[in-house]
Amino acid sequence: MSEIFWWVIFPYATLVIMIVGLLYRFAFRQLTWAAPSTEFFEKKWLRFGSPLFHWGIIFAFFGHIMGIVIPMEFYEVIGVSDHLYHMGAVYGGSLAGIMTVAGLIILLIRKIVIDPVRVHATFADFYSVIALVIVAGIGTYMTVFGNYTPEEFDYRSAIGPWFRSLFVLDPKYQLMTNIPFIFKLHTLTAFGLFASIPFTRLVHFYSIPLTYPKRAPQQYRSRAQYQRKSS
Repeated sequence: MSEIFWWVIFPYATLVIMIVGLLYRFAFRQLTWAAPSTEFFEKKWLRFGSPLFHWGIIFAFFGHIMGIVIPMEFYEVIGVSDHLYHMGAVYGGSLAGIMTVAGLIILLIRKIVIDPVRVHATFADFYSVIALVIVAGIGTYMTVFGNYTPEEFDYRSAIGPWFRSLFVLDPKYQLMTNIPFIFKLHTLTAFGLFASIPFTRLVHFYSIPLTYPKRAPQQYRSRAQYQRKSS
């Protein structure tokens, strides 16, 4: 019964919470959808932490698509061997994970030690960064150190089919029964993070800035200078 809860009920519940929460926030709290910039308060830490995190999480996202969403059979058809895929996953995934975790740690330290940033940060802001550190940290550990364990585990043969089965409403929870604990923990914490997205600034993850390059630049004027001219 516990297997059904964790690998059927829990994933669906978190996805429902995420979808309903997103729809509610978009419909009734659309002005809070964006993540306000704190660059005015501090720039040096942000200049390093933000690019590291964002590029790392983008690479990690596509890595998960390649490993979980795309079936193993696809790689066999296009001639990608298991060894070649494994090498790409290890080195590429390690780089993406280290970038993500390093960026998050920099941003978390920034929230703690920079007074104006800490004062304006909410509980949800700290929660989202810490939750991301936990999820990304577990994933990075699995990628960097998990390949040196005595028993090698191929997540594409179990977690991938289980994850895809959720979206065809035929959850194959039996596939998750005997996988290593660290993989279970990473999966469950990730789904828990999904459920919290509508209640944090992570909601801007679902905003694709396609029109950003064409947007007119914002102009700022000094209030003191404006007052001198008007007087």
